[in-house]
Amino acid sequence: MRNRFTYHSFLSEAMTSFQFSGSFFLMLFVFFSQIALSVQTFTGTYGINYGRIADNIPSPDQVVTLLRAAKIRNVRIYDADHNVLKAFSGTGLNLVIGLPNGQLQDMSSNADHALNWVKDNVQSFLPGTSIRGIAVGNEVLGGPDYQLWGVLLGAAKNIYNATQKLLLNDIEITTAHSTAVFADSYPPSSCKFKDNVNQYMKPLLEFFSQIGSPFCLNAYPFLAYMSDPGNIDINYALFQSTEGIYDPKYGLHYDNMLDAQIDAAYSALENAGLGKMEVIVTETGWASKGGESEAAATVSNARTYNYNLRKRLAKKKGTPHRPKTVVKAYVFAVFNEDLKDGAGSEKNYGLFKADGSIAYDIGFHGLNAGDSSFLSFKGINAHGLFRPYALVYSLSALVLLFFWS
Repeated sequence: MRNRFTYHSFLSEAMTSFQFSGSFFLMLFVFFSQIALSVQTFTGTYGINYGRIADNIPSPDQVVTLLRAAKIRNVRIYDADHNVLKAFSGTGLNLVIGLPNGQLQDMSSNADHALNWVKDNVQSFLPGTSIRGIAVGNEVLGGPDYQLWGVLLGAAKNIYNATQKLLLNDIEITTAHSTAVFADSYPPSSCKFKDNVNQYMKPLLEFFSQIGSPFCLNAYPFLAYMSDPGNIDINYALFQSTEGIYDPKYGLHYDNMLDAQIDAAYSALENAGLGKMEVIVTETGWASKGGESEAAATVSNARTYNYNLRKRLAKKKGTPHRPKTVVKAYVFAVFNEDLKDGAGSEKNYGLFKADGSIAYDIGFHGLNAGDSSFLSFKGINAHGLFRPYALVYSLSALVLLFFWS
């Protein structure tokens, strides 16, 4: 009887230990899975826009190699091109995709179409491609197409509801605004939304506030300077040494225009009753070439702006009005886009040339002007970067098989 009792006691303890181990490793599996899936939309403070309105730029696979070599982790595109989404799979690069303006009407009026769009362009590429957000339209409010103003909110709601229905809770829904939505931005404390914009902006911001989305601003000191070069010091626009401006209401001094533009957005949000919303700069940059009336669009100025922008973002500090909210910005853009319409400057914002060499040196380590083409990167596998999802799930599966086999 004693031996039988001892055997059953041992068996019971073994089963208890097995059950504990199984539960423990199941908890580990869930824990590490959550780490893999709990993502932040923006890593660090610096990102880049990957526009593709050009007929001479490299393939998406080569672009991935270039961005990795430049150590740029955050990338925005203006659509959901599947070739790009496939190229970014397994690379660890954070991607925000775009719902083009031309699809807003359809997405606003048909929730099923929005659901299918999210299934086809987001869910089917997860978790391999690290899609962190969806930008619903670009610079709609304040833009020339008034029909889109009234459908933007509906499109944003339907896209958001689609992500929730598909349990894609980590996908951030946003839309980017130009400074055309502001009635006045000088000094920053005076800024508010234009009256005709505000009736559309207010409910949109209230919705974004409910779902925790930031205010996305396309801010270009270059364009502001070009609009009034007689009264704006170019050094102020280029982050160079300058007297700057003083805002009497805020009692604050501004030594560069980008900070002032961001705080103007914060002022407009405060006037709209949404002062807690974060501002993210989704586009900023300086053209390296322009038309006859765009004298400030030079390689020298573009280098100065983009070099100083990187230095400013690397400090991980806020603005004078919001010193505790670290500024994050996506520079525009990876390449010049030779097929874009508009002024000559519109085609010439690229940090890189079509062959992959840098347009001018702004401090990307390991990349030198004139000789950093893709030939220099042939030792870098575009998909050889550490793949957190695959590693987590593979290790978890091995653990589970070991303890349940």
